[in-house]
Amino acid sequence: MSELTGGPATVGDEAAIRRVLLEYCRGIDRLDLELVRGCYWPEATDRHGPFTGTRDEFIDWVGPLLGRQTMTMHHLGNVLVDIPAGHDVADAHVAVAESYGVAYHAGEPAGDVRWNYAAGFRYVDRFERRDGRWRIADRITVIEWVRPWDADRDRISKFGEHLPRRDGTDPLYATQAAAVGETAVGETAARESA
Repeated sequence: MSELTGGPATVGDEAAIRRVLLEYCRGIDRLDLELVRGCYWPEATDRHGPFTGTRDEFIDWVGPLLGRQTMTMHHLGNVLVDIPAGHDVADAHVAVAESYGVAYHAGEPAGDVRWNYAAGFRYVDRFERRDGRWRIADRITVIEWVRPWDADRDRISKFGEHLPRRDGTDPLYATQAAAVGETAVGETAARESA
């Protein structure tokens, strides 16, 4: 099997591909479907559990499912990116990534295993680089295991005002906006002192 691998991706390509994988997880967990859409090429395919279709069909399928969830949290562990045999590692335009992960899901009603479960999975992705940007061209989600899981919603609600949200009010977006504001203030101060 190893003869199919041309070699490991360059550090820069691997970092760019890993960034796409993490943006996908953020998009799913924050219910930012446009961020998810941007991780795929327009004609990409995804085979995800019972679903098989194009990028846009996947977004149309997964959006309502995620809307039933009160929370999802995807953790990626091992990510191995290889350049297929026959491709120039230094200037690759195709890469294969295998990413191991665990995803936690919570939904209503509590205890309903259709909406409250943890799953171990692998993303098996073919990435393509076009105009300097890596995106998913083909994805297979391999489910390794599933088990019932339930978030302790009552306990979570007592953790203060900075609770997770699945929209633009999540603490992430407030922190990003504050950082943009600090950058603008810093740039203005630098111009004024010059």
